[in-house]
Amino acid sequence: MWAPGNRAGDRSARRGSAGFTLLELLLVLAIIAMATGGVAFSLRNLGQTQLEREAQRLIAMLESARARSRASGMPVVWRPTETGFEFIGLPEPEPDSGAQRTTASASEWSPRMNWLGEGVSTGGAVALSLGPEPIIARQAIVLQQGDNQVRIATDGLRAFAMQAAGPLAAAP
Repeated sequence: MWAPGNRAGDRSARRGSAGFTLLELLLVLAIIAMATGGVAFSLRNLGQTQLEREAQRLIAMLESARARSRASGMPVVWRPTETGFEFIGLPEPEPDSGAQRTTASASEWSPRMNWLGEGVSTGGAVALSLGPEPIIARQAIVLQQGDNQVRIATDGLRAFAMQAAGPLAAAP
């Protein structure tokens, strides 16, 4: 109980208005750090995200062409073009029962695809051999868009996968 001249009452009154404890300050700092980290992860580089999506699309197409090459026994080559890429030697897909057959023969059929993103290119004129052997040579492609790059590679046994992503190294 507080009364003039009572020292026990002075201590309890001072204790309630002394300020924040170290634990309370650390808790507030931890909450601020987690909120800042969440915002930093949500503000991801949109160019890098688009390039990674393009790489995932290309990986799916490469694996599909590799499987079709093994199934048909025909060699298939992937090659970049000015605006995208093409598959050379890919067998013509079987038309559905109601679809019209195209005039191109299986040896002439090579689908050309455009990149989905603006400014996507490969890091050099490389061509990939996709089969028909089950084990192919170690191969890699580097996709670039602005300052971002993604490397797609296989060791010959495993499927193609993104191995490294990030900004391009500055030239000295």
